[in-house]
Amino acid sequence: MKILLDLSGWLGSFMVLLSYALTLSKSKDFSVVNRYLNLMGGILIAVNCLYYKAMPSFVTNVIWSLIAFVSLYRARQHLLKNLK
Repeated sequence: MKILLDLSGWLGSFMVLLSYALTLSKSKDFSVVNRYLNLMGGILIAVNCLYYKAMPSFVTNVIWSLIAFVSLYRARQHLLKNLK
């Protein structure tokens, strides 16, 4: 079980860093991909932090994930509004 939680933390960290790297890319718009990477990465890191009782990092990553979720929700609402 511990190895899975460690892997979730590493994978989540990779996802958040990849999102940041894609943000710096000027060749293509990765905004939708970045939102999903931030959402999933934040959740995976939060799970890892909760297991290790790293509460400041846990709270930070929960907030990070909530921001990504709200961003995805708003983008979807905007898309649906434009389809009508």
